[in-house]
Amino acid sequence: MSQEDCIARVYSSHAPACSPYRDVCARTMTAEPLVLFAHGARDARWAEPFEAIRTALQAQQPTRRIELAFLEFMQPSLDEVAAALHADGVERALVVPLFLATGGHLRRDLPAMVEAIGVRFPGLEFRIEAPLGESPAMRRAIVDWLAGM
Repeated sequence: MSQEDCIARVYSSHAPACSPYRDVCARTMTAEPLVLFAHGARDARWAEPFEAIRTALQAQQPTRRIELAFLEFMQPSLDEVAAALHADGVERALVVPLFLATGGHLRRDLPAMVEAIGVRFPGLEFRIEAPLGESPAMRRAIVDWLAGM
C-alpha cells in the first residue's frame, strides 16, 4: 500500500486501534511524530488554541503524525499519547512544549514523565525540544504582534 493510499484510507491521529491499516500507516510515516505538549486547565475552552495549532499543522503536514498531550487537568495525558504511539510501533517522537519559558514543569516534571514513559514503553524514545517561547522566530512574532498594539 502506498503512503498516499494509506493516508487517504485511514490515516488520522484518531484512527481506531482496530483499523487493519493502522500498522501500515505507522510504518509508512517518514517524519518523526510530533507531540505538542501543553499545560492543561480545568476550563475546556483553554485547549481550543492548542487544538487549532494541531489541526493547522496537521493540514500542512498530512503525512506526519501530530498529537496533542496535556500535563494536567485535560486529556490525553502524555502517558496516554505514549501508549497509543507505542501500540502503533512508533519508536521515536519529538515532544514540543507549548510553553513560553522553561519553568519547573519543563525542568523537572516533563523529564521525569519522559523517563517513566521510557521504562513503561521500552523501544519508544521521546526527545524533548525547547519550549515554544524560546524560539527566536516566536519571540520576533510576539514582539511584532505587541508592537502593533
